Amino acid sequence: MKKVIIILFLFTLIFIKKQNTEYIIPNDALRFRVIANSNTIEDQKTKIEIKNNIEKLLTSDILTSNNKAEITQKITAKIPEIEKNIENYQIPYHISLGKNYFPEKTYKDVKYPEGMYDSLVVTLGAGAGENWWCVLYPPLCLMDEAATNQSNIEYKSLVKELFQKYL
Repeated sequence: MKKVIIILFLFTLIFIKKQNTEYIIPNDALRFRVIANSNTIEDQKTKIEIKNNIEKLLTSDILTSNNKAEITQKITAKIPEIEKNIENYQIPYHISLGKNYFPEKTYKDVKYPEGMYDSLVVTLGAGAGENWWCVLYPPLCLMDEAATNQSNIEYKSLVKELFQKYL
């Protein structure tokens, strides 16, 4: 009986932890999307490189902005720089900052409905490939990336430790 209680307790902890790690995108968010020309390895690589370059250009602005209007204004001022960066890849492109269509998306096990959202969308070439997306404001993609780029983290398994202790 003691083992059953421990196992139920562990499953409850795991369920609660999973619930607490979900991000909800606020209504006043500014999304970011880069759509690849195609699904070839080269086009997908180009998409990620361009996405990374745009994030580098915008990171300090994103982190110092207090609201969506402010970050939108800063992005508008940086569009010539973004265009110059993309032109280095010699691929046709289109940049749209404003209301853009997003298909249904899933992020951290949460589904977000399709619709028109305030966003920065960069379409490369034919825009027929898989896309990358995140939320620029509030800066969920930067927070998520910072959390995944931690190299000095030691991971322990609570479940394993409890099993070793009690079983």
